[in-house]
Amino acid sequence: MNPKEYKYTKDHEWILPEAGGRGKIGITEYAQSQLGDIVYLDLPAPGKTVTQHKKMGEIESVKAVSDLFAPASGTVIEINQNAINDPSLVNKDPYGAGWLIRIRLSKPEELDALMSSEDYEKQLT
Repeated sequence: MNPKEYKYTKDHEWILPEAGGRGKIGITEYAQSQLGDIVYLDLPAPGKTVTQHKKMGEIESVKAVSDLFAPASGTVIEINQNAINDPSLVNKDPYGAGWLIRIRLSKPEELDALMSSEDYEKQLT
């Protein structure tokens, strides 16, 4: 199941709103299962600005290379170096240890336009 406190995009990314106007971003369980074994992550560097629904990086699996899209706009404040070093973390724990980046939200109101876990579940069926 997809965590209730997260918000979701139609492109299978999630964002977890955090204190201080920040958000942690990753891909969903569904996305990692469709990709198969993830072997490489190309993530935006700290300081880079990302824009909601625009490409922010790439994820490479044994099957394909897929674009990653930002669920919200903001400035990258941290990347998950553990996931860079071991991309299989995204397969093993996409909502926990396999998160991708953390941003400082520039437009927190954008989160209101994202799907709840219930709406995301409906999209998958």
